[in-house]
Amino acid sequence: MQRLYDFIRRHPTSVDSFWAVILFGMSALSEGTAWDGHSVSLGLLSVLVMCLVLALRRRFPERMLLLAVACGLGQVALGIEPHLANFAMFIIVYTVAANGARWASRLALGGSLLAATISQLRWPVDKGDAVAPIAYAVFLTIPFLLAWVLGDSLRTRRAYFAQLEERASRLEREREAQAKVAVAAERARIARELHDVVAHNVSVMIVQADGAAYVMDSSPDQAKQALETISTTGRQALAEMRRLLGVLRSGEAPESGEYVPQPDVQQIEDLIEQVRTAGLTVDFRVEGTARPLPSGVELTAYRIVQEALTNTRKHGGPDAGASVRLVYFDDGLGLLVEDDGRGAAHELYEDGGADGQGHGLIGMRERVGMVGGTLDAGPRPGGGFRISALLPLKPAH
Repeated sequence: MQRLYDFIRRHPTSVDSFWAVILFGMSALSEGTAWDGHSVSLGLLSVLVMCLVLALRRRFPERMLLLAVACGLGQVALGIEPHLANFAMFIIVYTVAANGARWASRLALGGSLLAATISQLRWPVDKGDAVAPIAYAVFLTIPFLLAWVLGDSLRTRRAYFAQLEERASRLEREREAQAKVAVAAERARIARELHDVVAHNVSVMIVQADGAAYVMDSSPDQAKQALETISTTGRQALAEMRRLLGVLRSGEAPESGEYVPQPDVQQIEDLIEQVRTAGLTVDFRVEGTARPLPSGVELTAYRIVQEALTNTRKHGGPDAGASVRLVYFDDGLGLLVEDDGRGAAHELYEDGGADGQGHGLIGMRERVGMVGGTLDAGPRPGGGFRISALLPLKPAH
C-alpha cells in the first residue's frame, strides 16, 4: 500500500492520465448512441478535449483551464449537449484554485458562476416552466463553487503551513546562532577565569624554583621539597592546559600584575552566606571526607552552585528555598542543587538552556564537559528545579 501511495505521489500525471482514459471510455459508451451524423465526431472531439484537460491538469493548470473554457464555449456554439466528460470541468476548477495562478483562479471562479446558467439558457430542462431552469442552474452552480472553495482552501492551508515552516526554520537558525554566540562568549569567559588558575600555578612554580636555586647549597632538604612542589604544581597545570586547549584564548594580565586563584569548593560556604543575606533560604550540607581537588574541578563546582542559586533567585519566586549538597566520592565530586520555587520555563533548560538572556545552563554544560563530568538539569516532579552534576577527580584527556 505504501508503494502504491509513493508511486501516486511521484507520478501524478500518469495517475490523471489513467483516469482520463477511464472517463473517455465511459463517455464514449454512454453518449455515443445519443449523437447522430456529424455530431458524433464533434461529440467525441469534445470528450477527448475534456479528457486531455483531466490528464494534464497538474502539469499545465492554466492552459488546461483555458482549453476547458474554449471547449465549453464550443459545445454551446455547436449545440453539443453536456456529457459525462464535462465532469473534468469540476476537476480543473479545483486544480486551478489550489495550484494555479491567481488570474486563473479568478477566471475559474467566474466560470463556475456562469457555466450552469449558460447551459440552462442553451439547453433548458423544461422549456414550458420558467422556474425549473433557474432552480436547476442554481443547483448545478453549487458543485462548481464547492470545487473552487475546496481548491482555494487547500491553497490557503498550504500557504499557512509554508509560512509556519519558514518561521520555524528562521527561529531555528536564530536559535542556533544565539546558542553559538552564547557558547563562544561563555568559552571566552571560562578562558579568562582559568587563565588565572594556570597562571597562578606557573607563578608558584617560578617562586619555588627561585627559592630552590637560592637554598640549593645551604639547605638541600628545602631545595628538594621545593622541587617536589614544582613537580606537583607543573603536572596540575599541564592537566589544566590539556583539558582547556580547545577553548583557551590569549588572556590579558591584570593591571596589578598579580594572579589571584579563582573560587574553590571551600568558598562555596561563603557564597551561600551571601545568598542567605540576600534573602534566599539555603540548606547546605557536605557528605563524605573533604579533600583537595584539581583547581578546574573546584572552579566548576563553585560556578555551578553560583549559577544554580542565581537561577533560583531569578525564577523561583519570592518564597523559594534551596538546598545544596556536596558529596565527596572516591573518584568524583557530586553536586545537587534543588529549589521548591515555581521552576524555570521550558526554554531555560531545553536544548542546553538557550533562554535568550543569561545562557546559564549552557555555561554549566560547557564547564562540566571540560572536566569530563556530566550534568542533568530540569524541573522536579514535585515542583521547583533541580541541577545535579558529577565531576570526576581524574583529569579528562
